[in-house]
Amino acid sequence: MAAAAVSIPRTPPKVVGPTTKGPTRPTEQLPQYIVEEGLSYEPVEFNATKHLQLEDPGRLYTMREIGLEGQGISNTAASEPFSLFSPAAIKQMRAEIFSPSVLSNCQYASTFATNMIRCYGPKLGPFIFDAWNSPEVLAHISKIAGVELVPALDFETGHVNVWINKGEEATPGKSAFSWHYDSYPFVCVTMLSDCTGMTGGETAMRTGNGDIMKVRGPAMGTAVVMQGRYIEHAALAASGVPERIAMVTSFRPKNPLIRDETILTGSRPITHRSMMYFQYSQYRLEVIRDRSDAALKKIRERERFGREFDIDAMREYLTEQRAYLESMLDELV
Repeated sequence: MAAAAVSIPRTPPKVVGPTTKGPTRPTEQLPQYIVEEGLSYEPVEFNATKHLQLEDPGRLYTMREIGLEGQGISNTAASEPFSLFSPAAIKQMRAEIFSPSVLSNCQYASTFATNMIRCYGPKLGPFIFDAWNSPEVLAHISKIAGVELVPALDFETGHVNVWINKGEEATPGKSAFSWHYDSYPFVCVTMLSDCTGMTGGETAMRTGNGDIMKVRGPAMGTAVVMQGRYIEHAALAASGVPERIAMVTSFRPKNPLIRDETILTGSRPITHRSMMYFQYSQYRLEVIRDRSDAALKKIRERERFGREFDIDAMREYLTEQRAYLESMLDELV
């Protein structure tokens, strides 16, 4: 899929992450019914025919529509909810994230969210990882985003935000998860809860002129795609349901030549450093390698066809890579 046309790059928004000093266990316990759900976990192999229910969203919001034209890597700002996973898939995902091995090792809290499940990787979450890396899911998400995407990093694949209703009524406009920009270009947010009777629970986006635009909340098995690195957004509080459990998978461009403004601000306070820096460095070095291969191929072709060496083009390429390396240095702290 060809990269979407993008206007002259602007400075990306500043991301403010949680103030949590490091991975922290939650103090709020999950309800017993959720714990028991995980006790029933048995491995199931992902099957696209059985576990996917792919439909296109009814509407796509563009960056131009929300006053952010020229930002980002695509003109897609966000989608309305669309069908993605079957009930059988959601049941298996819930059993996997609530399994004893995942809850005992991968449950966290931060100043942004009181209960998260993350960083379990393909060993503890094989079904979830097979689902998010399946060709069918990647093609569908990429079509909606308008640019070919891949999961950003393993530790941001299948991140789960857990909100449990304590009997409080939702305050209109109040966010269940803090207003923020994402650290990764795109996210796909999938609902793992039955939202029948839910009031609130929408995704709110702040437009270029400061207005708030709401995208209706998804139903179980449906998802929303958003270019969250460039759009300030929040999940609004919900009521009328016992829980709101959403799975967030972050994406980056597959094409190494597309601008990549991935940072670690949102991940650093809630992720073990060694794992995070290894995965981040590995993918960034692969991008640098692929960009170098493309530049080398280009100058060899010019030489083969007897053309003059393009000094300006090489200087532009090197300047871009220097900025990329400097951004990487800023993240390795």
